[in-house]
Amino acid sequence: MSKVRVLVGTHKGAFILSSDGKRKNWEISGPFFAGWEIYHMKGSPVDPNRIFVSQTSGWFGQIIQRSDDGGKTWTVPGGEKVPTPGPEPPAPSNKFVYDTSAETGAPLTTHQWYDGTQHPWEFKRVWHLEPSLTDAETVYAGVEDAALFRSTNGGTSWHEFAGLRGHGTGPKWQPGAGGMCLHTVILDPVDPGRIFIAISAAGAFRTDDGGKSWKPINKGLRSQYIPDPTAEVGHCVHHIAMSPKKPGVLFMQKHWDVMRSDDAGDNWHEVSGNLPTDFGFAIDVHAHEPETLYVVPIKSDSEHFPMDGKLRVYRSRSGGNEWEELSKGLPEKDCYVNVLRDAMAVDKLDDCGIYFGTTGGQVYCSADSGDTWAPIARDLPAVFSVEVQTLP
Repeated sequence: MSKVRVLVGTHKGAFILSSDGKRKNWEISGPFFAGWEIYHMKGSPVDPNRIFVSQTSGWFGQIIQRSDDGGKTWTVPGGEKVPTPGPEPPAPSNKFVYDTSAETGAPLTTHQWYDGTQHPWEFKRVWHLEPSLTDAETVYAGVEDAALFRSTNGGTSWHEFAGLRGHGTGPKWQPGAGGMCLHTVILDPVDPGRIFIAISAAGAFRTDDGGKSWKPINKGLRSQYIPDPTAEVGHCVHHIAMSPKKPGVLFMQKHWDVMRSDDAGDNWHEVSGNLPTDFGFAIDVHAHEPETLYVVPIKSDSEHFPMDGKLRVYRSRSGGNEWEELSKGLPEKDCYVNVLRDAMAVDKLDDCGIYFGTTGGQVYCSADSGDTWAPIARDLPAVFSVEVQTLP
């Protein structure tokens, strides 16, 4: 029987939840890197025992951790010493160095600050790690301030795709409420040169030549709080999802609005339909049904909690517009948690499992495509990210 491994990044460490294919009884391991913020952890599709972790701290900075045995042991690629309190200065751990202009050594571009002035790029943390679909040594990293990096040696060293920041619209990018983060990286399973990324608050972008050149893909997006609601860039995209079974069809949860594109992002149209609110962060697609998608509506951009204190997932089996409420097993009252952008995932078992984590420290699982739910972990630190691996 197949097994599943759920990778949970939290405000105070990483946890691994393991079960067999029935997904009823769960073993919890962790916390790993206790006390550190774990923005994201994800396993390689090529080698499931290889797991990458973004470990970050406002005091000690950014570290990449890697396991080659499914999370039993961890190493820092490159062998750097992990910083700890004490008299010795920590060894360098931040190897994410932005590309600069060859002529001046100045930042490649500046971006727009909250007050409208131009501001230099400053690296803060890694928001998302996306292992290659074909090579266990290759992994991509989306960072704040927004940029895309790649490692081809298992996370030991990183190189920026400078064409993204430098393609022309960079000076118009600006931070969202949570910073200017590149939080979504989607690798096309059919076209190895195609990568989709999303930035808050700049929008969605695509490369078709392996990262050399990039273009904004935001036509059809509308954001009422920016000077030009239909601008080429400046949209606060919260997350994008795509089914590997239908590459090029994208679903987006935006700062208000659920959107769909049928042409690899060239054009978008709204599919919020009958949702009670179309504000939220997480969105994902069923493993076997590319027209079945899931969102977690949140009351508003100022009240990041469910409507009426009832935690609900909504499912569309028609690619959007028509939505059904999924509530069986979820809190019916007095629930005021949030579900963050990387905190939803799906497994690949025949009865597709859906998982999500909350800022209240709960992780929920549905082993029947969303019909019923049960908590598989309670009282963890606030959950930042949830990823799942389907194992033999």
